[in-house]
Amino acid sequence: MRHRIVVLGAGYTGAIAAGRLARRLHPDDTEITVVNADADFVERVRMHQLATGQDLEHLPLRDVYAGTGVTLRQARVTAVDVDSRTVALTEEHGNDEIAYDTLVYALGSTAADHGVPGVAEHAYDIAGRSAALRLRDRLAHLAAGGTVLVVGGGLTGLEAVTEIAEARPDLDVALATRGGLGDWLNDRAQRHLRGVCDRLGITVHEHADIARVDATGVVTGDGRVIPAEVTVWTTGFAVHPIAAATTLAVAATGQIVVDETMRSVSHPEVYAVGDAAIAEGPGGKPLRMSCASGVPMAWQAADAIAARLTGRAKFPKAPLRYFNQCISLGRRDGIIQYVTADDRAKPSLLTGKLAARYKEFVCKGATWGISHPMLYPVRRHRVVPTRSEIRTTAS
Repeated sequence: MRHRIVVLGAGYTGAIAAGRLARRLHPDDTEITVVNADADFVERVRMHQLATGQDLEHLPLRDVYAGTGVTLRQARVTAVDVDSRTVALTEEHGNDEIAYDTLVYALGSTAADHGVPGVAEHAYDIAGRSAALRLRDRLAHLAAGGTVLVVGGGLTGLEAVTEIAEARPDLDVALATRGGLGDWLNDRAQRHLRGVCDRLGITVHEHADIARVDATGVVTGDGRVIPAEVTVWTTGFAVHPIAAATTLAVAATGQIVVDETMRSVSHPEVYAVGDAAIAEGPGGKPLRMSCASGVPMAWQAADAIAARLTGRAKFPKAPLRYFNQCISLGRRDGIIQYVTADDRAKPSLLTGKLAARYKEFVCKGATWGISHPMLYPVRRHRVVPTRSEIRTTAS
């Protein structure tokens, strides 16, 4: 029997892990299935562009996996039973179940509301394609002079607010951030960021802890009212609750706890990558939810699975560290903040048009990596049966 590998989710991490496994393992010995709700690969790092009316290139997953031996099932995961090693699915024509020998859990994350009243009812987010399209439609119907407030001063919030302000200079655009504007960046980067906000006419509300969202804007913890016809919520991400409903060891965040090879610490046949996993980075700090973390996690998991199944020594360990933070500030400006291995700002950075081109190169490179998960040709190795499998066959 062929070893059944099921990959849940085909975002950056799941798609790369599946493709890398297909190139390392012999197709006669393995059956690799990717389960994803969307037929296309979604460039999540470009959702702020999609929300402002830009058209993104379609990349059908069937084209990505053509000729690789990977099977794509377009379905939504509803449950995972790690004890029976099965996954419950909902497809176009009903419900089904798929069994696995090895599971790669890469279901990613969605927007986190942090329990703030009114977010679900009144706010928009850009955590996925459908959410970005919903915001796109709302912005398209917003008349000149309309007010937009982006809540959240992290990377997603900065990219969203500058993209909206640049695309719609006729709107009154504002940003509310819990801390200071870009206060994790170095001084030069913070000055550049303030200059961009001034140039684009963005009103910045710093040290604003949002306590409630309603149809007319937000209310801060100290009672300030910030009016907005459209509120965009970008205060971080939360994982889907599926893993927490299993017997997998999960953190308080609901992320699956993994070792250095991205293998579940409680269920050795399960690997988790990307936002769905909590892994230790440099200095003992958990890796943050990001494409920069997820891609090397996918490399590490795929290589570890291949090594285990083929009886080989471990492949070289992926660099689970950071090099820079890439922030687009509209289509013609940006900040490339170089960072330490554990993600602290260094003095060096790039800004302006050069930074914008750098960020675009990174985004295109990430998408290119979906179809090219190996940077060089490799030989596909045969799977080595385990002792229990040999005993079963012999009996």
